[in-house]
Amino acid sequence: MIEARQIFKSFGKLQVLKGLDLTVEQGEVVSIMGPSGAGKSTFLQILGTIEKADNGLLTIGGTAVNRLSQKALARFRNDHIGFVFQFHHLFPEFTALENICIPAYIGGRSKKNATDQAMHLLKLLNLEQRADHKPSELSGGEQQRVAVARALVNNPTVILADEPSGNLDSNAAVELHRLFFELREQFNQTFVIVTHNPELAGMADRSYTLSDGNWQ
Repeated sequence: MIEARQIFKSFGKLQVLKGLDLTVEQGEVVSIMGPSGAGKSTFLQILGTIEKADNGLLTIGGTAVNRLSQKALARFRNDHIGFVFQFHHLFPEFTALENICIPAYIGGRSKKNATDQAMHLLKLLNLEQRADHKPSELSGGEQQRVAVARALVNNPTVILADEPSGNLDSNAAVELHRLFFELREQFNQTFVIVTHNPELAGMADRSYTLSDGNWQ
């Protein structure tokens, strides 16, 4: 599903990634650990096509994404990649349902189609009673589950999560970790998760440690 070859990235004179290779099969859950500043988030952003590598090849689902035009790349990203971040990045003025629908609207889906899918996900995540609540009316765990639903609304093949439980208490973190694996079982989606949480890393099919721009 994901094939990254010889990924290099520098910011000025600072070389952050030094020729990383990574292959992830469909339906796998892969975790990436490492100290702060090791390049984990940068690598995840490159996998998600948000950041561009200086050198290297990236293929997702058979598409060489580094060969796409900016317009085609934006469309590919919205259709095929879901993002979950440490901070949920929900729009405070919108309800949970409306927040989930946004990527579907960007993808050109009708309001009914987007709303039906969003409500299906809210029910799946036991949040249907919170559909009309704004983020300020939700707990931290509920906000993050809404963010997960938003990542899933376009049925992406790849989910990329950057410290998804880093801002949650221990109980909410455990629930979120279980949710990722339940979603993998139901939808056969591929997960790459950057985390400092050893329990989450240990649940993954494979775990990597990044240090000083290289795998350790």
